[in-house]
Amino acid sequence: MRSGRIQSSASCSASSSSTFPHPPCLTSASRHCKFPRLLSPPAVSLSQRVSRNCLVPEMTQLSFSKQANTITNKKHLFQAGVGALETSNTQAVSTGPLIGEEKIGVLLLNLGGPETLDDVQPFLFNLFADPDIIRLPRLFRFLQRPLAKFISVLRAPKSKEGYASIGGGSPLRRITDAQAEELRKSLWEKNVPAKVYVGMRYWHPFTEEAIEQIKKDGIAELVVLPLYPQFSISTSGSSLRLLESIFRDDEYLVNMQHTVIPSWYQREGYIKSMANLIEKELQKFDHPEKVVIFFSAHGVPLAYVEEAGDPYKAEMEECVDLIMEELEKRKITNAYTLAYQSRVGPVEWLKPYTDETIIDLGRKGVKSLLAVPISFVSEHIETLEEIDVEYKELALESGIQNWGRVPALGCEPMFISDLADAVIESLPYVGAMAVSNLEARQSLVPLGSVEELLATYDSQRRELPPPVTFWEWGWTKSAETWNGRAAMLAVLVLLLLEVTTGEGFLHQWGVLPLFR
Repeated sequence: MRSGRIQSSASCSASSSSTFPHPPCLTSASRHCKFPRLLSPPAVSLSQRVSRNCLVPEMTQLSFSKQANTITNKKHLFQAGVGALETSNTQAVSTGPLIGEEKIGVLLLNLGGPETLDDVQPFLFNLFADPDIIRLPRLFRFLQRPLAKFISVLRAPKSKEGYASIGGGSPLRRITDAQAEELRKSLWEKNVPAKVYVGMRYWHPFTEEAIEQIKKDGIAELVVLPLYPQFSISTSGSSLRLLESIFRDDEYLVNMQHTVIPSWYQREGYIKSMANLIEKELQKFDHPEKVVIFFSAHGVPLAYVEEAGDPYKAEMEECVDLIMEELEKRKITNAYTLAYQSRVGPVEWLKPYTDETIIDLGRKGVKSLLAVPISFVSEHIETLEEIDVEYKELALESGIQNWGRVPALGCEPMFISDLADAVIESLPYVGAMAVSNLEARQSLVPLGSVEELLATYDSQRRELPPPVTFWEWGWTKSAETWNGRAAMLAVLVLLLLEVTTGEGFLHQWGVLPLFR
């Protein structure tokens, strides 16, 4: 019998006993639901969707309730059984990919990271200038870029220390490039001669750069594959919004067929690869059966889930359950827990928090902990510095004596091969997912186009700012504009202080009356 999830006092009541309770702490109505199989529509261009609406089955759209992330169908639901499938125009789906003469491309999306210490500040600016990272009320949206500049300048020194401790820059680009090359090789071995591109959201190679190369290579059919196992508005969603803005104004891209694989945490290859790494690391402990498996995921603001309908929390919880089910098949029944790291700012993020949970586990008498970076497939600052250094030190200070960490998947062969299968099964000219994948668990977010996914998961889309590659100080046009805006904001703040306090140089000069 599987050991239950450990309850953390940060999010739910915990027993004072050293025996861990068996019932899972986090209860979401969607965690163990059996969802009807969803068929993605034949991928067509954005312009074709307007003129050929009657020929394209409508995308199943999902809405997540604020309380329990329960799923309801908002449009026609397509169900699939075992055997041949048909779309609305009775196009049969074969058991293998139909490879034509059109050029096929795969676009891998990732966060990006500074490659040198000089890149840190502009990288942080690009990150915080994204309205999906910091969502300001409509009245204050003009402050997005000035605020991003302020935060990036403020955080840059500490961030530089972190990147310096891991070699002077993020290894994310190098690892993602290696994953892209291994994926290309795997696709060719499976008789799919596709080109694979890397598009980063906040640093080079930017998504815009990858799209330009895709156009130069004459790609006609594109599979968009975010390298985030679980879908979130702030990760995959942000990259998709950028793609939407690029696609909208480009005739070539409008006519290019594309399909998005929004999340793939439920795929067998991913689950087994994670279980393999966990099993291997457990064997390094003197008493593997006593080790608590500690899943640490990147956090998101709570409002994203409760107000914006972000499916991230529900997908993360199901992902952990699937991995533990796979470990249970291998007679590994360790206690486990899930927490969220990397919160920023004063707002409430998903709980329990990783740091608070580590302290809580130490109080409960846990002596051995195996950290599993569940939302990352590449090593970067949040695994190499935040987990390996900060959280390890915190664990040892909290009384945990034995610490281990599961490496990110990187280029694990089973993982890469499964990503290749996911690409093949979602090729745009195939009207639905391949029959061979029907027995796999379906993601909470179904396949679809950029336009369809954003219509469902980001109804308040805004124009995105262009990325900044270096700082512009002095009298350049861009610098002058933003320096002027910052000065205007400072003047307004000073004027407000003068009016409210009745003191200041304007009162002393007689511009404003003195209050006695």
